[in-house]
Amino acid sequence: MIVYETNKNWLRDISHLARSWTMTKIMRAVLAVGVFTAILCVIELTWFNFMGMSNATGIFSLLGIVLSILLVFRTNTAYDRWWEGRKQWGALVNNARNLAIMAQVTFPHEQKEERVRMATLIANFCIAFKEHLRKGVKLEELIHLSPSDKEVYPKLNHVPAYISTQIHDLVHSQYRKGTITPYDWLNFKPEMKSLMDILGACERIKKTPIPFSYNVYIKLFITIYVILLPIAVIPEFGFWSVPIVMLVFFAFIGVQLMAEEIEEPFGLDCNDLPTGDIAHTIKNNVFEILDARTVPSVVHHEYEKVF
Repeated sequence: MIVYETNKNWLRDISHLARSWTMTKIMRAVLAVGVFTAILCVIELTWFNFMGMSNATGIFSLLGIVLSILLVFRTNTAYDRWWEGRKQWGALVNNARNLAIMAQVTFPHEQKEERVRMATLIANFCIAFKEHLRKGVKLEELIHLSPSDKEVYPKLNHVPAYISTQIHDLVHSQYRKGTITPYDWLNFKPEMKSLMDILGACERIKKTPIPFSYNVYIKLFITIYVILLPIAVIPEFGFWSVPIVMLVFFAFIGVQLMAEEIEEPFGLDCNDLPTGDIAHTIKNNVFEILDARTVPSVVHHEYEKVF
């Protein structure tokens, strides 16, 4: 995710676009449309005069308004998915800290090993969570795995769910031993349950993309619009039609591709959520809260694929 300060450096912010992979795709498409429009200009103005549609610009203005409305809806839908993902990860930060605080105040102080185990499980849940939403959990990123963990985790299809089960088991074992009260156990349950609720909400975002037919329809509309637009503007603007058509296409395809980039916010694109940094922030927080700092708390920065 790109972190920047609003209203501080206008030109520097714009310069970042030159290194964006999405912008690279946009510019390639815009240049192709510019070449196509230039060829039509040469054919129309130099050799032939069979595409005279000087009164068609009004029609394309109306079509442009329709297309703009569709793109606004498309962008808003994509941003809603991005923002919902951010809210879920914000809730994960709060709930993980609350779970660690409850363990800190209820687990007996002499149970240092259990505190470290709780901090490790919460941290590993968040680290596994971020990769589960990508291409699968990377076991080498998980910390302080026990021999049984190293044996079991590679066989699992859903590592975060199993780690959540281990958290429940650790708390329930404290309840069975009588080291925490029934009221403590009841207070633990909502915080533990919230971990899987948040994971399920993020899985819903990832596994339910924008309907394919709707996405294809907008792309088809943009393509047809840009192919026919030169026919309407060349008789009136001549070779100036080339930059005009390129600018119109730049606006439309830019909005569409930006929406496609943010609609699945858990990857490594430059505008995706910094889930790696958030997960490792939680790791450091829970080790500190549970006073388990005898285990090194490493500050990690996951450098997303910025540009």
